[in-house]
Amino acid sequence: MSAPRQPDEAMNRAMRLCWWQIGWFVTVVAVMGVVMGQSQTMKTAWIEDMLGFVPPIAFLVAARMERRPRSARFPFGFARANGLGFFVSAVALTAVGALLLVNALMTLAMAEHATVGSMRLFGHDVWLGWLMLAAQGYALIPPLVIGTKLLPLARTLNDKLLHTNAMMNKANWLTGAAGIAGVVGLGLGWWWADAVAAGLISIDIINDGWKALRSSAAELIDGAPRALDKPEVSPDARTLHATLDGRFPGATILMRETGRLIHVEIHGVDAPDPVPAREELWPCGGDSAWRLAQVTFTDRPLERDRYQELFSPGERQAPRQHRPGR
Repeated sequence: MSAPRQPDEAMNRAMRLCWWQIGWFVTVVAVMGVVMGQSQTMKTAWIEDMLGFVPPIAFLVAARMERRPRSARFPFGFARANGLGFFVSAVALTAVGALLLVNALMTLAMAEHATVGSMRLFGHDVWLGWLMLAAQGYALIPPLVIGTKLLPLARTLNDKLLHTNAMMNKANWLTGAAGIAGVVGLGLGWWWADAVAAGLISIDIINDGWKALRSSAAELIDGAPRALDKPEVSPDARTLHATLDGRFPGATILMRETGRLIHVEIHGVDAPDPVPAREELWPCGGDSAWRLAQVTFTDRPLERDRYQELFSPGERQAPRQHRPGR
């Protein structure tokens, strides 16, 4: 089976968007750093914007490494670079949510009354809150635009690292919205509004980060392919397993994922002659057949009962007899 040809146009567009994201975020971090003052949400939003550099940089580094040819020291190539970047980005996303929650709880517990002062601007005293609101309004635009454009590309490429980047952008603009609410609350004298707004947003961010962390860890230890946005087995993997199970009855079918690609081992049967083409084995549409990177046949049987339950939840199947290799 020849090397899979991935959709280059979508990949190149994703890389361009990541470069735009990095450039935009540089300006956001600079603006937020100038006006954040004593606002708890503004401080955590600034730190979150800093962590927002991790996913696009990880994606660009992984994309560059994937194109490197295999070598004597790396005989299987660098397909796992994407999975490693996915794990690093998932850790960053989870850390953002945890940071927001801890800071919000500490602020509420200590009853810190943040104050928003004023600054001299063009000969006039200007309430710093207006500058904070303007900065937060600007900070909402890049992650909202980039995240919206990244999501369809993540689905086209089935790229979990790219999807985590989109989720990080979602976390950024949600935190920006919370920051606006917090600054308005401070202006009205509600000292707790700042921390409550940040704390509520952190719960959604932690949830996204935890799901990404579970999926990325499963990929690194050769777990079954996970869905793009949750740690359950992906629908494509279930469909592929059912198709191969019907075509090779009695065989044990093992699947793992490296980045965007799925590798399959079929135990208990000899390889058919001729070996079927990738498009013939892939049941999820020819446009995504590139995801099936490798299919290996071996006549050595393996127990299949416990593994089979993963792809047939709720159905306990008795161990089946394996027929000898043909």
